[in-house]
Amino acid sequence: MSTDLEQIIMSAGDLPTIPVVATKVMHLMEDENSTAEDLAKAVSSDPAVAARVLKISNSSFYGAQRQILTLPHAIMMLGFVTLKSVVVTASVKQVYHPYGLTEKLLWEHSFGAGLAARIIASQIRKINPDEAFLGGLFHDIGKQIMNFLDKDKFQQVMQISYNEGISFEAAERMLFSYTHEEAGAMVIKKWNFPESLIKAVLAHHTLNLADDEEPYVTILTNVVSLSNIFCHRYGVGTLQAEEDLDVAVSQPAVNLGLEADTTNNLLERFIEAYTKDKSFFS
Repeated sequence: MSTDLEQIIMSAGDLPTIPVVATKVMHLMEDENSTAEDLAKAVSSDPAVAARVLKISNSSFYGAQRQILTLPHAIMMLGFVTLKSVVVTASVKQVYHPYGLTEKLLWEHSFGAGLAARIIASQIRKINPDEAFLGGLFHDIGKQIMNFLDKDKFQQVMQISYNEGISFEAAERMLFSYTHEEAGAMVIKKWNFPESLIKAVLAHHTLNLADDEEPYVTILTNVVSLSNIFCHRYGVGTLQAEEDLDVAVSQPAVNLGLEADTTNNLLERFIEAYTKDKSFFS
């Protein structure tokens, strides 16, 4: 990974940060003595995040059968582990402000990939669906970091990639000294997220992992990669849908051992969930 990038990410004090409430919740969840009341108090300390947590909790994606009105009720219904992904989602949303067209597309693509990753992980039952969700949510956060660091240059990257038909990574390397995968991995490292997520974000395009990598990390990376492809197939957070994209023969789908019928069923479930719950995450 670029040394220059590491210096930029680790030393830049004005980079977007995860709100304090998310950090508090992650620490509390590592303490076996934490209670639902402790978590509710931590989330309540940031009214904006608390409001988004309640909104997201009421999405059908999280199985809400009746309206959730209070944070303790949300915690009881969701469980501690799922609450973590909901709080992080509600917190990360502010990283995408100010909210112009670019930020809107990046956010839609990010939470869309999170939804897809959770659906895929729930199907294969080999990794934690909530960690898969965070992997999808974070997979392209490096693009927002690059957009934050130099908006004009990032706009050029998008224009070059779209108009000249070259890969986004190639366009990034023309104008930056690093890619969005590298930027994303570095920033979530700064935010103290697990090594498994860092590796998944870094390798979600290349799938380039060590031969002796832990199976869990390999599966997580392939799930995140496939979730990105799901979004491109339907144009979620992109300029247009890639309708000719055969997702079933994509490398991550093959690596995960998914049959074509299963992959197509997952695609249908994903776009249905995204369409139904988009407003809860906006």
